Amino acid sequence: MTLSYWEIKSWLTKVDYTIVGSGIVGLNCALQLKNRFPNANILILEKGTLPQGASTKNAGFACFGSLSEIIDDLKSHTEQEVLDLVNKRVKGLQKLRNTLGDKTIDYQQLGGYELFTQNDNLFETCIDQKQTINNLMKPIFGDNVFSLKENTFGFKNIKNQYSFNQFEGQIDTGRMMQALLQKVLLKGIKILNNVFVSAFSEDVNAVKVKTNQFSFSTSKLLIATNGFAQALNIPDVKPARAQVLITKPIKNLPIKGTFHLDEGYYYFRNIDNRILLGGGRNLDFKGEETTDLSQTDLIQNTLETLLKTTILPNTPFKVEHRWSGIMGVGNQKKPIVKTISNNVFCGVRLGGMGVAIGSLIGEELANLID
Repeated sequence: MTLSYWEIKSWLTKVDYTIVGSGIVGLNCALQLKNRFPNANILILEKGTLPQGASTKNAGFACFGSLSEIIDDLKSHTEQEVLDLVNKRVKGLQKLRNTLGDKTIDYQQLGGYELFTQNDNLFETCIDQKQTINNLMKPIFGDNVFSLKENTFGFKNIKNQYSFNQFEGQIDTGRMMQALLQKVLLKGIKILNNVFVSAFSEDVNAVKVKTNQFSFSTSKLLIATNGFAQALNIPDVKPARAQVLITKPIKNLPIKGTFHLDEGYYYFRNIDNRILLGGGRNLDFKGEETTDLSQTDLIQNTLETLLKTTILPNTPFKVEHRWSGIMGVGNQKKPIVKTISNNVFCGVRLGGMGVAIGSLIGEELANLID
């Protein structure tokens, strides 16, 4: 691609901060940098026409962990580490709501439900440990988080009781990203789409960035590509594809709230009187460790079967859209926010909790700059 003098002068000259990725982390990073350095020239590079990772492709759960997930986390993390993780997610959600406003993102605290299949022994474990987890979480919430509810939604092939989280909410992801993008642009921050960063190298005072369209120099480079971080040689974070489908509108759909099933590997909600259902990564962990945004018959057929047999057993439905998003995961749940070298920084590995912690991680990434 050949650029004109005007294009080079206006977009690619004297760039102070370049952010790779225009998802929730990248945009919040840009806003925080602009707050700290009002006169800075900030450029965001996005490989997709729209944010390409999970920020516009997730289910819009404003959650911080189901009961079984927190119990499972305690097997590989200390109690303090789990508390820190939950606290970070809660703080991140509050920051998101404060930044954009509940009305703008259609935030609704309708609660979250964890369902258990009939032959799932996990239910008994959750019942046994429910009060222990409530006691652990009480310093953060000041009240019991988890209680038991009866199955009143007409679901089939699950236990009659399920875990209810009174503090869980939901948002409209598209409205969230539109509002963030508008906020960033109003601050004079530049965004270039369909620009893929292929490599970068560092000298004393700058970073040379090579893209599929052009090359340029920037004073600082901040990487916020989450599930795509491996392409820029950031270790300890792997891509994890999440496949999703959504039905056509269903009349008088009574389901409200956010729902987790099978240790959170499946999740669904009502959005605009449609069922949005995602998950199934556990059916093929290796195959879903990819940045390919396509779908597979194995997982899509399983999602449809789950709709027919469990979620909408007596309701006819038609699937209208299918899509995939790419999360960043690893052996630890803690996000990676660190200085890579003198002028390069990263904020990645959100572990499927981008809505909850993305705003906070973006701020923490920006605050790595002296």
